[in-house]
Amino acid sequence: MPLPSLGRKKDGRHREPAREQQEAAPDHELENYLAALAPEGDVETTGSGRRFGNAQVYQLRLSLTANEQLRELAAMHHTSPQSLAQEWITQRLAWESQNQQQGRY
Repeated sequence: MPLPSLGRKKDGRHREPAREQQEAAPDHELENYLAALAPEGDVETTGSGRRFGNAQVYQLRLSLTANEQLRELAAMHHTSPQSLAQEWITQRLAWESQNQQQGRY
């Protein structure tokens, strides 16, 4: 029983791929799906020290006790621990800036 050619001509050379295989029609559904997954504009990430939109991302390590306190306070304020920590840091930076301007340092 002869074996199939597996893409070879009878003289042993490879066949040229069919023209329609080389120039396949674009898959608009796939393109739209991939475009929806692609980030718009700035690349966002939560990786340590990398850009997230126009913001810088920092990792913060807390002791177990401090972490639990932050979680409890965030729950009392109906927010996430991350949002509460971000709010506190922003407030502290504003306070520091105000004190520098008033010459308290």
